[in-house]
Amino acid sequence: MSKINWKKKGPIALSCLLLIALMVGLDQWTKWAVAQSISLGEKVELIPYFFDLTNVRNTGAAFSFGEGMGMSFFIIVTGIALVAMIYYFFKTDDVGIQWSLALIAAGAIGNLIDRVTLGYVQDFFLFYIFKWPFPVFNVADICVCCGFGLLILCMIMDEWKEKHGGKGKVSNA
Repeated sequence: MSKINWKKKGPIALSCLLLIALMVGLDQWTKWAVAQSISLGEKVELIPYFFDLTNVRNTGAAFSFGEGMGMSFFIIVTGIALVAMIYYFFKTDDVGIQWSLALIAAGAIGNLIDRVTLGYVQDFFLFYIFKWPFPVFNVADICVCCGFGLLILCMIMDEWKEKHGGKGKVSNA
């Protein structure tokens, strides 16, 4: 097993840990604020037919998928995913991928805290698309989605660079 080059990995690791701490803190603070100000099941309309704040309990995964799978299942899957992300974080030199893994990890940790302490995940953002409700979500879910979006973008860019010999300009042909 190769050693970690802390001179090289240390600064990005530290900045990603700071990002994780900030995002988990924001996630937990917003959940606390919603729990203190909005009763369970209540909706507060902020932008009519577009955006409400609500207070719901999610026992499933992202956007309530997988409800009824059991708490142990989600805790184990989250633990395995976090270990895999940490491993890959230190294996790659791609800073974009490292930032994306940090965002995904922040979301996973934020929702894991809820699962362990509350037995469910608290969700509260409710958007409507053409008056149809989108699944309710929270800051941790935003971190996971943005992290995966960034990860996909980084992978596409890496693939493009590999096909074009690492050149950074798109040809006009």
